[in-house]
Amino acid sequence: MSPKLFSEPPAALGLIVNRLVIASNNPGKLREIAAILAPLGISVVTQGELGIAEAEEPHCSFVENALAKARHASRLSGLPALADDSGVCVHALGGAPGVHSARYAEGPGSLQRDAQDRLNNEKLLRELAGAADRSAHYVCVIVLVRHAEDPQPLIAEGEWHGQILDSARGEEGFGYDPLFLIPALGRTGAELSPAEKNALSHRGQALAQLVRRMQQRHRG
Repeated sequence: MSPKLFSEPPAALGLIVNRLVIASNNPGKLREIAAILAPLGISVVTQGELGIAEAEEPHCSFVENALAKARHASRLSGLPALADDSGVCVHALGGAPGVHSARYAEGPGSLQRDAQDRLNNEKLLRELAGAADRSAHYVCVIVLVRHAEDPQPLIAEGEWHGQILDSARGEEGFGYDPLFLIPALGRTGAELSPAEKNALSHRGQALAQLVRRMQQRHRG
């Protein structure tokens, strides 16, 4: 049985926001975040629906990029904003692709997300060819700002540990999921149902932690 994301029933959750903008145009991320937030009674709108372009992500850490994206979306929307910065860190590659996971392989900027994902996976397999150590972990840092100049953003982080296979398996998920094996399950991230992945993944962990911090801030 998959673990529960939240320890309390959704109706019991007291939160500091009831409407927010999600600072992402990645359809895979948007599906996962929306599915996890849906039971909480939070009304969400994506930055794309508001005509907000993606923010620059020039930083070398997940938290700095997530914070930049959240402030950007909040500033242009006038709403609280939630931003995610995530990627896969491969130990044999010194933590690469890391914050560059989304554009690890160079390609035209107009590429559809699934085409870019294929290029990224192909490059990762080339870089790991012959490597004995295939261990890796996904990282997700989520930031929530109540307004663009929020001096106390809520920050949550999740990690999901596994191994990189030498060929893709599965049709679900996105990004590096077809190559990311969860040893305890014997399945890749792309072989899990959306609900299974949300309950186990780095993003699911980070969102559950964020909700707990939202509750604590509300109660405090």
